[in-house]
Amino acid sequence: MTAHPHTPTHGAGNITFFLLALAAGAGAANLYYAQPLIALIAGDIGLDETMASLVVTVGQVGYILGLLLLVPLGDIVENRALIATILICAAAGLSLAFAATGPAIFLAAALLYGVGSVVAQIAVPFAAHLAHPNERGRKVGSVVSGLMTGILLARPVSSMLAHWFGWRAVFALAALLMLGLAVGLRAALPHRRPQGQVSYGALVGSLLPLFLSQPLLRRRAAYQAAMFGVFTLFWTAVPLLLTGPEFGYGQQAIALFALAGAASVVVSPLAGWAADRGWSRAATGVMLLLAFAGMALTEIGANSASVGILVTGAIVLDVAVTANLVLGQRAIFMLAPEIRSRLNALYIALFFLGGAIGSAFASPLFEHGGWAYVTMAGCAILLLAVLYYLSEFRARRA
Repeated sequence: MTAHPHTPTHGAGNITFFLLALAAGAGAANLYYAQPLIALIAGDIGLDETMASLVVTVGQVGYILGLLLLVPLGDIVENRALIATILICAAAGLSLAFAATGPAIFLAAALLYGVGSVVAQIAVPFAAHLAHPNERGRKVGSVVSGLMTGILLARPVSSMLAHWFGWRAVFALAALLMLGLAVGLRAALPHRRPQGQVSYGALVGSLLPLFLSQPLLRRRAAYQAAMFGVFTLFWTAVPLLLTGPEFGYGQQAIALFALAGAASVVVSPLAGWAADRGWSRAATGVMLLLAFAGMALTEIGANSASVGILVTGAIVLDVAVTANLVLGQRAIFMLAPEIRSRLNALYIALFFLGGAIGSAFASPLFEHGGWAYVTMAGCAILLLAVLYYLSEFRARRA
């Protein structure tokens, strides 16, 4: 099956979208296995506590590099082969992380598997090409559900595996999964070779002009960068809180806590449904306010040592971030099919930059001011995002 870049292939069945969702989820999960394990990994490889969050941040930096350097290839390279190649890159990085004996080797591995984790961002535009325009929001939402399922299940899965087999087993099994998917997806996905004649240099060089020419892309990326920055700030810092004296949790208990956050994946198709009906702007405002409320709830939970309130805040925050991701992707995928991969690369790279900043500041904030500093930083970022959102209404009136 060959699809012209301007003409979506509408004959794709549900199994195709399931495979794309699986690839998106498994690829994105690679970035988050280390999040609840930062204390274990840092202690084993000799990384200082105040620098422990680098095990997460460096992977996200690799992801940003992959988004800017590899994902644009989706507009000119056969997508099925590209997905398989990127999965092999992820497997190589995960294998190196499994064998790492010092900080430098592990961080190099994290950079490599971070680059390879961008398979999700080839899969999502692929789904948009295959879907009918009238159901594009729902189909993209289903693949984003897979992506967010991978992100949200990565933490509990890695915590449980580390409890029983050690943290290295997490990376070994993830590497095997990447290799299996590389073989399976290469055989099962439909063929799609874009007809673009742009050189690779011109393709990457077009990213900045594209960013400057698309105000909708800039706005949606800013909203999600703020949301995702707070998301990674929370999930990188919360294991430090839960293993501290207030809660005294082990890896099993942290796994169960992280599993509660996975409940938010059900919101992706609903957000796509709302976007298909033209409700994106109102829904965005609701999600920004929900994220703020969720982060504020976590402060109450931390102060009262109430895991129930802390879990509720986590779920509310995760729901808001997941829904807003779908709203943003649906909006940019309606702009221009022939540059869809580059638009998606810019969107994801920009909000992952927010995520990398959030994770980088997580352990220093917690070490110097406890959970109160984490909450204040998260709420301040979301307040700025709400103020920027309100400017959208002033701009429309003008």
